[in-house]
Amino acid sequence: MKIAVTSTGREIGSRMDPRFGRAQYIVILDEGGTILEVVDNSQNLNAMKGAGIQAAKLIADRKVDVLMTGHCGPNAFTTLKAAGIKVAVEQSGTVEEALDRLNRGEAKFADQPNVEAHW
Repeated sequence: MKIAVTSTGREIGSRMDPRFGRAQYIVILDEGGTILEVVDNSQNLNAMKGAGIQAAKLIADRKVDVLMTGHCGPNAFTTLKAAGIKVAVEQSGTVEEALDRLNRGEAKFADQPNVEAHW
């Protein structure tokens, strides 16, 4: 299983970025905590519009199964859902803490976006 976690840094101990589309980095790892890839999301961080959709496409192209983030808007959520990616929202702490919550079955999966467009 591939897990994407929005992050402020490139390490498993980095703080999570609460934003999805405009997160600084997206850390992609396996359920054991091995980092498979760190995506620099600066092109979406500074985008005028469409950041969530582009970030969703980015992780869908990498065959991610689960996204862990703080907030996910409607356009990104629709794109993620269409790609079959489960979205765990209202996550905080470090990348490692988010992964631990997922592995313990404590992650809250969303059935709808948890913020409005252009949050």
